[in-house]
Amino acid sequence: MKPMHGTTICAVRRGGRIALAGDGQVTAESTIIKGTARKVQRLADGRVVVGFAGAVADAMALLDKFRGHLDAHPDSLTRAAIELAKEWRTDRYLRQLQAQLIVADVRDLLLVSGTGDVLAPDDDVLAIGSGGSYALAAARALLRHTQLDAQAIATEALRIAAEVCVYTNDQITCELAGAAHESPA
Repeated sequence: MKPMHGTTICAVRRGGRIALAGDGQVTAESTIIKGTARKVQRLADGRVVVGFAGAVADAMALLDKFRGHLDAHPDSLTRAAIELAKEWRTDRYLRQLQAQLIVADVRDLLLVSGTGDVLAPDDDVLAIGSGGSYALAAARALLRHTQLDAQAIATEALRIAAEVCVYTNDQITCELAGAAHESPA
C-alpha cells in the first residue's frame, strides 16, 4: 500500500471560542482515496477539540493516549499535552508514530508532536498538515483584517488552502469549544 497523506487542520481562537477545522482528503501519492475523512473531534464533554495530521492509525493511537492524560489532568490541557509528549518521545513503540496533533480549549491552543514539542503560538492560530502553511497564512490575515468569528475564519482558511494545495479539499469539518460550543447543524 502506498503511504497516505494529505491533511490540513487549522485552529483559531477568537471571542472566547476555539474553532478547529479539517479538510476531508486522504491521498496516496497522486491518487485521492477518500474525500470525506473526519480529522477533528471534540473531547471532554466538548471542552476540548483535537485535530490530527499524519498516519490515521498512528493519530488514533495517540488520541487514545491523550484521552487518558486528559482524564488524569482534566483541569490542565497543557499538562495533559506535556504528559502525552513525554510518553510519545520516550516510549519505544510510540516513538515510531507519524502524526501531529492540535489540541485546544478556551485557554490553551497547542501543537503536540512526536519530537517532544508542545508549542503554543504567539497569536491565536495554528495549522498543520500538507496545506498547513496556506491555511495559517489565510487565517492570520483574516484574524487581523476582519471581524469574522473563529469558526468563519478557520473554515475560510481551509477553503483558501484547498484552492492552493492539491492535498487539501473543501470538504470541511469544524468543531467548536468554548462559549456555546455546539456546532451548528
